[in-house]
Amino acid sequence: MASWSEFAADEPRLADGIRVLLQQYGPGFGYLATVRADGGPRVHPVSPVITDEGLFCFIIDSPKRRDLERDGRYALHSFPPEESDDEAYVAGHAWPVTDPLQVARLAQSARAEPHLDWRLFEFTVDVAMLTRREQHAAGVPGVTPSRPAVRVWLDPQAPPAPAAPVAVPQTRPARRSRDVQCTAA
Repeated sequence: MASWSEFAADEPRLADGIRVLLQQYGPGFGYLATVRADGGPRVHPVSPVITDEGLFCFIIDSPKRRDLERDGRYALHSFPPEESDDEAYVAGHAWPVTDPLQVARLAQSARAEPHLDWRLFEFTVDVAMLTRREQHAAGVPGVTPSRPAVRVWLDPQAPPAPAAPVAVPQTRPARRSRDVQCTAA
């Protein structure tokens, strides 16, 4: 698991392109995917913080924080730009930051609200992807856009993902009713 800094040192142009898309509207903005307790996906808007130290996110008490505390796997996707369909994606593991000096320094630099119940997580990078699409062909009648330019970085130190068999259900499962307690995200 590489830190953002290690990834950026290995692939500086790719890291810069991803940083630009995540910070295109000022402070970071993207969609964080986490893993629910039942194994399903959950997606949330977040404000990632990218510094020379790493990739971080302040997460308030919410289902997404409980997901990260239980199972640190995450994926982070950029918000789409207004003028293109370019996209950035990183995935890896989130770890709580426990060093009080680092937490205080990042909270001050990112102007994290001091009176909220947030926890700081650092996101490591197992995979990073940047997709660029040609702008001149998009939306022009009769012109077929060329294939997008995709750059992918895989952490050379990351262990290979285990191959899991894909099971396709033969029948639709029976519907079950249950009460759900909703909490704010």
